[in-house]
Amino acid sequence: MSSREPFDDLEAELLALGDLLDVPGPPPSDVAAAVRARLEASPGEAPDPVRPHSPSPVRRRRARWKIVTAVVLVVIAITAATPQGRAAVVRILRFAGIELRVGDAPPKAVTGVTPLPYEHTVDQDGLKAEVKFQVRTPKALGEPERTTVSDRGRVVSMFWPGGVRLDQFDGVLDPVLFKKLGPPWPDYTKVGPYQAWWIQGAHPLGYLSRPDGTEIPLRQAGPTLIWQQDALNYRLEGVKTKEEAVRIGVSLG
Repeated sequence: MSSREPFDDLEAELLALGDLLDVPGPPPSDVAAAVRARLEASPGEAPDPVRPHSPSPVRRRRARWKIVTAVVLVVIAITAATPQGRAAVVRILRFAGIELRVGDAPPKAVTGVTPLPYEHTVDQDGLKAEVKFQVRTPKALGEPERTTVSDRGRVVSMFWPGGVRLDQFDGVLDPVLFKKLGPPWPDYTKVGPYQAWWIQGAHPLGYLSRPDGTEIPLRQAGPTLIWQQDALNYRLEGVKTKEEAVRIGVSLG
């Protein structure tokens, strides 16, 4: 067994993070201060009962991901606030199974509508038979009018009147969807204890098929809230305000 602790890999992970972020020139001085403030605000870790002066391996892993997440969020926020950052960034973040590609100008709109691969309507029995992850329904919306399953159980979509839909899928390691965004930039928020992004206005939405990563343009999407919860990803579209979207997201339980 390696003598290295999980937390020792943090430096390598942060260096790898640079491949996802393209910040032109030297980082603004605000980045270091903001990251430091974010990390100092995190609660301390409880000691390991076997080694009282050392956190347990599980808590070290949690601490590591808290730091990685803090660095990602702060760098994105600072980059979004600088004109040179907005001009240079083409792909900024992979979050909640979705690749967000943000540019300085509005992207070209998608004309027409393409369904997700192999998308078909299912009832409750079909849902349980085809989908391996736990499917949740937001209490604030009640039972959907229609539910579909796509790409051999990879994505579940629920639909309500007024163009409201909830997509849920397991895409922790590989992104499932992509969005092309221009101004205004995504707005960081939270769904209960979970980190989330609110995307205003219409924007192109596409699908990344596996294993070759082929891009499939789907349609123009409406305002969307995205978040990750319990290793699953959620995408709530068609709600007019961030506050209402967050309220619905919290009711997912």
